[in-house]
Amino acid sequence: METQKLSNLIANWNGQLMPLTEVKVSVLDRGFLFGDAVYEVIRLYNGKLFRVEDHLSRLSDSLKSLDIRHVDLNKIKVMLKATVREAALDDALIYVQVTRGEAARTHHYPDAYMPNVLIYVTPFQNPYEKEREQGVSAVTHPDIRWGRNDIKATSLAANCIAAQYAKEHGAMEVVFVDSDGYMTEGSHTSLFGIKDGKLVVAPSSSKVLPGITKRQILELVKEIDMPLDERRLKESEIYDLDEFFLAGTPEEVISIVKVNDKTIGDGRPGPLVKKLHDAFRAGMQAHLTRAT
Repeated sequence: METQKLSNLIANWNGQLMPLTEVKVSVLDRGFLFGDAVYEVIRLYNGKLFRVEDHLSRLSDSLKSLDIRHVDLNKIKVMLKATVREAALDDALIYVQVTRGEAARTHHYPDAYMPNVLIYVTPFQNPYEKEREQGVSAVTHPDIRWGRNDIKATSLAANCIAAQYAKEHGAMEVVFVDSDGYMTEGSHTSLFGIKDGKLVVAPSSSKVLPGITKRQILELVKEIDMPLDERRLKESEIYDLDEFFLAGTPEEVISIVKVNDKTIGDGRPGPLVKKLHDAFRAGMQAHLTRAT
């Protein structure tokens, strides 16, 4: 994004509203030095934060897992609402990051520290309409990430390597495959299969992030009476799926119609993925109606 456009973005740095380009971070911040930080990305629809309590709950879990203390989640919620009001946007992505803060560079945690909280808002007009209509491709990649993918940490070098691999191969996403040959998830999305009318998804674990959109989809399959098969998929099983799709906060639900140049199903977005996305949008509208 161009610097001129970045300067139009509103940020909240430790409670102070300012243009994003004016936020200054110490080079001794542990988020900068070690990726000693956690984050969330929240969707804003029609000026309302979507499933904000779920995101804050997962943020709390991530903070506890890294033992980042002295963080007031109620204050972060107040900051979120203030930043959204200042940005005055209807549709946007909200980025929230909490670092352990500034300290002398040591690998162990400092005895005393004060976390830094960054929130900023980016306009988002859902750029995936074409991809949703036509479906997208993916490529498999060894899951080279660390062993705690349930923590939404900012140390994402392995995810970036994989995402670049996908880009270089003309794909939207990677399908991570672990050392035992099982699919885990994508570089930035959750992955789901559909076989014989059943939704197949890997259970959340230390290898698989408990995605917020994933949580919503698991709720939706109950509402639309779709059978659920919560288990790990071998890579070889992917190519025999009837439908395959990714899900995430920015992407919502998008069909994957090709993996490693092998066609999934008939090579077009399938009816059950469309049904799930329609249910997702209806659930989103109902949630926003209830939101304050």
